[in-house]
Amino acid sequence: MTKPLTIGDSILKSRLFLGTAGYPSPQALGESIEAARPGLITVSLRRESKAGKGQNFWNILKSFDVPILPNTAGCHTPEEAITTAEMAREVFETSRIKLEIIGDQYTIQPDPFGLVEATEALLKKGFEVYPYMTDDLVLAERLVDLGCKILMPWGAPIGSGRGLNNPYALKQLRERFPNITLVVDAGIGAPSHAAQVMEMGYDAVLLNTAVAKAGYPAEMARAFAQSIEAGRAAWLAGIIAPQENATPSTPLIDKPFWHQQ
Repeated sequence: MTKPLTIGDSILKSRLFLGTAGYPSPQALGESIEAARPGLITVSLRRESKAGKGQNFWNILKSFDVPILPNTAGCHTPEEAITTAEMAREVFETSRIKLEIIGDQYTIQPDPFGLVEATEALLKKGFEVYPYMTDDLVLAERLVDLGCKILMPWGAPIGSGRGLNNPYALKQLRERFPNITLVVDAGIGAPSHAAQVMEMGYDAVLLNTAVAKAGYPAEMARAFAQSIEAGRAAWLAGIIAPQENATPSTPLIDKPFWHQQ
């Protein structure tokens, strides 16, 4: 029941994937990684380079024995994303890429058309593509048909902290793709949101802002790690189905003060 999550040729130590952007200091980032002990660390090549965080940032990440998942955050076209993915493969020496293509600047909603186009091109180039997508079932089917072994549907818009906007759609994805690794990515705001994801049978949760912008990032990272373990354990244990009416937890027979009317 405690079988670890395996992605590609990597056996991950945790089902929490942690982003690295927006922390108040390098120290806070390092302490959060230490507290969370994530299975993967995500890094944006474009944004981190632009931010000029430099060698100190990379040294922090390298000091942890955690696989790196580069992403194409900030890209608006398939061409941008493909070029960024190729650069990331050289820098991080991995063919694993979290593919993000912005379709709407206001919600930062992924572009489904560009996502399919870039996914197809990157798979042909030998990449292991992890597409960040909406919770659209038809889009998921298309990406799986192309050869994706993992999908990353959003819970809500990035950084919103809203939790799961459409639990029904996420449940449909889980039921339709029982053999595909599913990771809810974006919109998570509280540990209870992460536990809810895992209780639905998802394989992992990816989050960033909820930890980076917390009052005490390291403590929040630890709370998320605990909630994900609890949600996974509950799913494996078998959660009872909700029902309309009450069911007594204690049987009436053999009660000491039973009176026949």
